[in-house]
Amino acid sequence: MTFRLAALLALPITLWPALVRAGEIDRAIEEWVRPVFEPIITTVFYSVQVAEGIRLPLIVVWLLVAAVVLTFYFRFVNLRGFAQGFRLIRGDYSNPRDTGEVSHFQALATALSGTVGLGNIAGVAVAITIGGPGATFWMIVAGLLGMSTKFCECTLGVKYRRENPDGSVSGGPMYYLSRGLAERSPRLATLGKVLAAVFAVCCIGGSLGGGNMFQANQTFQQMVNVSGGAGSWLAGKGWLFGLFMAFLVGLVIIGGIKSIARVTSKLVPFMAALYLAASLYILAVHWQDIPAAFALILKGAFAPEAAYGGIIGVLIVGFQRAAFSNEAGIGSAAIAHSAVRTKEPVTEGLVALWEPFIDTVVICTMTALVIVITGLYQQQGVEGVALTSQAYASVLSWFPYVLALAVFLFAYSTMLAWSYYGEKAACYLLGETKQVQLGYRFLFLLFIVIGSAIKLGIVLDFSDAMIFVMALPNILGLYLLAPVVKRELDSYFSRLKSGEIRPTRVR
Repeated sequence: MTFRLAALLALPITLWPALVRAGEIDRAIEEWVRPVFEPIITTVFYSVQVAEGIRLPLIVVWLLVAAVVLTFYFRFVNLRGFAQGFRLIRGDYSNPRDTGEVSHFQALATALSGTVGLGNIAGVAVAITIGGPGATFWMIVAGLLGMSTKFCECTLGVKYRRENPDGSVSGGPMYYLSRGLAERSPRLATLGKVLAAVFAVCCIGGSLGGGNMFQANQTFQQMVNVSGGAGSWLAGKGWLFGLFMAFLVGLVIIGGIKSIARVTSKLVPFMAALYLAASLYILAVHWQDIPAAFALILKGAFAPEAAYGGIIGVLIVGFQRAAFSNEAGIGSAAIAHSAVRTKEPVTEGLVALWEPFIDTVVICTMTALVIVITGLYQQQGVEGVALTSQAYASVLSWFPYVLALAVFLFAYSTMLAWSYYGEKAACYLLGETKQVQLGYRFLFLLFIVIGSAIKLGIVLDFSDAMIFVMALPNILGLYLLAPVVKRELDSYFSRLKSGEIRPTRVR
């Protein structure tokens, strides 16, 4: 199988002379995909005008309302379940004999690898460029509220997962929508199947967009920046970089979730530590400016004269970028968390609380503070990862090279996770067969090449569209199945308090 994958990846290289003679390969690819993507983007981001110059995307409302409702419905589980989630992550309640394929930590690392990516580096810069420093505040609020949404979907992912004959497991919204709604009421069985199918189709699109093309695109841009900019020999050769990236991704995804979990459980802590260390150093250098930066963020969040149409406009930008970053309500992470070894579904929901916290509240806030403190957010004509790179380089001149490595690792790990999400969605629709798995993996690798070759605008818009549309069936299912999760939560904490559930190891 490895030989067949290598042969497929090597096929474009045999066409090297023709590709070189053709010239402007990147522009040709963009002209091919733009007519396909633009109608999808327009439909998903249908918006209504709420004030002069302000349009509110309805999908953002859908995510925001769900996060608020679930936070209150589960009595602020995002706060009261936080400490127990940490104990589970460090393995205090783990039993290797439980059903599943990976540990709590590995499941969290895999899910984080899908969210801790370029949304934290480029996405934050995009939010601040559009909405000003105030967008940071609403990103943090969205991250805290999104913890409750993530808890709900990941608990359901484990509860309704399917155990395959070979010992592997398949879970996620496809299964709790179809199985969970049918269990709740026979009258909901058909609705559940339809919602599951819609989610699976959208998940495949999301994996190829936000989980693939956006990552490849921004990684390529950073590599061009550090190798000489527009004059670099790499400029205009996104398809070539894409082939290299596809080869590296293919080496890991061929082994499935266990291989992905092994790699991400090592990559995620390393890349997060690398990025946070640089962020903390810059904040230490500018420690006197930190209070003023927070004041600027709060003023921008609530000031009527805030950028992008006032308070509502900045709120919209903040929530939209936070949702793209932590994916709470999207349902994607539930696919990774479903592979965990546990017999208590709620335990993985509590572990999942940490995902939006680490992703948005910690890492995104660090990025935003650096951009605001250095003042480079006011610079015109710089966007995405280039803005973040310049902000860090203003203190650490060599940081663009470190950022290039961080961007590469973030993008690489995100691709690994999303390849698994999309593959499970494809298997749900077409069957859990080797042919489906291999076919999807090759398609995923092909889209890495496409993403590397086209411009940021169309990639970013399509990525948002595909990921956000997954929230439509997922959140509807969360509303209908929330009572099931609440019973599981109350039962778990009751047994934990009574001592029926005890740690499997004493620290």
